[in-house]
Amino acid sequence: MKIGDKVSAVDDAVNGVITGINGNLVTIRSDDDFELQYSVKELVVIGGFALEKEINSSQIAQAISEKQETKPKKAPKVKPKERNLPPMEVDLHINQLVKNPKKMSNYDMLSLQLDTAKRQLDFAIGKRIQKIVFIHGVGEGVLRAELEFLFRRYEHLKFYDADFQKYGRGAVEVYIFQNKKS
Repeated sequence: MKIGDKVSAVDDAVNGVITGINGNLVTIRSDDDFELQYSVKELVVIGGFALEKEINSSQIAQAISEKQETKPKKAPKVKPKERNLPPMEVDLHINQLVKNPKKMSNYDMLSLQLDTAKRQLDFAIGKRIQKIVFIHGVGEGVLRAELEFLFRRYEHLKFYDADFQKYGRGAVEVYIFQNKKS
């Protein structure tokens, strides 16, 4: 490779002309008039020039395997002992979520509480936590109604009043069914 050669990037849809070479680092001006830098190994000369070294099939297979996405690991199986762990608790009282709730409108408070509940529920599902208790408090019932609406949008869970002795009437417990196949 030398300055002025037309090259193409191996892993990008970029063609250009070599404007500078510094060791293994090659600077090209792309067809879109951008200056880009690549390693010598990432470029191929265009225009009928022979490659400096022949590429064998094992190098091609290695390059393909490096580019393929790795499959996500399976979630660990929940052991029977872990099923009886105490439930995760999320306190949705507004004074637990922000320092100064007096400056917030009722709509903003409710939105924050629902966003927190959804985020924590998604976290529990992702971490395979089977039970989660949302402490909403006793009020006019607006937050509880919105929580029930949120929970109905999920397929693999059921919800019910949490332990009355521990939480009173101001909490909902959510049970998340664990998918056996994953």
